[in-house]
Amino acid sequence: MQIKKVAVLGAGAVGSYVIWGLSQAENLSLGVIAEGERAGRLKENGCLINGQVYRPEVWTPKEAHGADLLIVSLKYGALAGALDSIAQAVGEHTIVMSLMNGVDSEEIIAQKVNPDNILHALIKVASHKEENGYCFNPETTIGIIFGEIKPPFESERVQAVCTLFENAQIHFRVTDYIKEEMWSKFRLNVCNNLPQAILGAGVGCYNDSTHMKAISEGLKKELEAIAQAKGIDIGKADKSSSHGSAVLPKTRYSTLQDLDAGRHTEIDMFSGALMRMGKELGIPTPYNEYTYHIIKALEEKNDGKFDYSKDTQESTWSK
Repeated sequence: MQIKKVAVLGAGAVGSYVIWGLSQAENLSLGVIAEGERAGRLKENGCLINGQVYRPEVWTPKEAHGADLLIVSLKYGALAGALDSIAQAVGEHTIVMSLMNGVDSEEIIAQKVNPDNILHALIKVASHKEENGYCFNPETTIGIIFGEIKPPFESERVQAVCTLFENAQIHFRVTDYIKEEMWSKFRLNVCNNLPQAILGAGVGCYNDSTHMKAISEGLKKELEAIAQAKGIDIGKADKSSSHGSAVLPKTRYSTLQDLDAGRHTEIDMFSGALMRMGKELGIPTPYNEYTYHIIKALEEKNDGKFDYSKDTQESTWSK
């Protein structure tokens, strides 16, 4: 098995790393799936990554159909609306790899495609948007971690993806514990991504504040209780996957980046998913519930919902 055609759905922070890395591969057809105005912009402007313009092909879902590998790197909120496009792009032998870093995107994608096409994966890349495009440090980026959820772990498709990444500039690692690794990354996101987004400070806040550490630990305990109830032993991934890419104390992770830019976040993928699972399992999630609602309120603030500067506003009683 040889991977000769790769389609990428989602050319943002995560997709940019994939496009950057695979653009170095020889004898590979690489394209971004897009339609309408977005397709026109990509064709005209390309993808600006680390100050350089990359020009992968731009395909409709039908043109991408039958790709050997489809990498889904969308924002979580865009996934439901993209399911039909994913279904159109996936052929009988297409490997589908989701790099959305939650723990349920594979289940959502499997509503539209054969679950056997899905190769579970996660990505660790500290990417952010600047004037010179999406930026990341290639040297410190951990990259893509993937594997089969059941034996044989060294399957033909795993070996094919390894060969592809080896001939590109993608950092990667194969694991026999991909579900545990995914939950370990999920824990990093929930515990390190969300509290700093509420505070509006760099990740150094976790080392510099016992209060921030306490919030992070509260979120962590709830997540680990849910994982244990679901039979996920995150400890199997602790030695290999308990930390992310090296970053500076001022680093602002994706949730805070979204709030800074006035965008809606992926809180539904994080605390929203944990709240849902907690209710299903009878496990209280007060830290995640508070975090969910406060970040949703910050989104509303960005949307202008709390702009009371107009003189026409009616009076309200103080309490």
